[in-house]
Amino acid sequence: MNGNRELLVVDDDLDILDVTRTYLELEGYTVHTAADGRQALELWGKHKVSLVVLDIMMPERDGLDVCRAIRESSNVPILFLSAKAGEADKVIGLRTGADDYVVKPFNLSELSARVESLLRRYHLLGAAGSAWASEAASAGHGELRVGRLLIDPAARGVVLEGQEIRLTRTEYDLLLLLVKNRGQVFTPEQMYRRIRGEEAFEGGVSAIMVHIARLREKIGDGDRQSRLIQNVWGVGYKIEKER
Repeated sequence: MNGNRELLVVDDDLDILDVTRTYLELEGYTVHTAADGRQALELWGKHKVSLVVLDIMMPERDGLDVCRAIRESSNVPILFLSAKAGEADKVIGLRTGADDYVVKPFNLSELSARVESLLRRYHLLGAAGSAWASEAASAGHGELRVGRLLIDPAARGVVLEGQEIRLTRTEYDLLLLLVKNRGQVFTPEQMYRRIRGEEAFEGGVSAIMVHIARLREKIGDGDRQSRLIQNVWGVGYKIEKER
């Protein structure tokens, strides 16, 4: 995989921090480590990292706070690594702005695979736009209008009634998938496979549903009677063709 392979791994458990750093370095990554939220944000400001692996329960500033701070200026992938295994905890983490959530104790090879998957999308859909942007350009299309939204695939930008809104990469990818395939119904499994390029697993399906909920909040899509992103009960999601 091309592109920057510089990571920031944050955990107050020094044993976990050390073994994770060692494993990821053996996988070819450059790894910066921090043991608390304050140090994490200091390193974030000093290094150009492409992905953050972030514990939630930490001293100084917890992982949720760190995630919010990073999201103020960047859409870099964030993967929560936490002992908090409840469904509500995962929902809170994803709603805060994370792209993925791994529960401790974890398998190092699975963590590496998740990191690789997130980075692949980050680099493929990064500065050069996205595969969707290339498709739109080759077809002679520029900005896309749907409902109250204006989408610029080349800049990966979304404007709601003249106001730019900040989406995570996962939220943007989901929105563009639905917009480019209006009228088609996608199951959460299909959406995960399309935007991640890998088979969905149980936690991944739940994550897609949380990302859709966050996306709806950001684009003001709360009215059930006139929702842009529609639920097809028992199946998945779609955007109607005529919108």
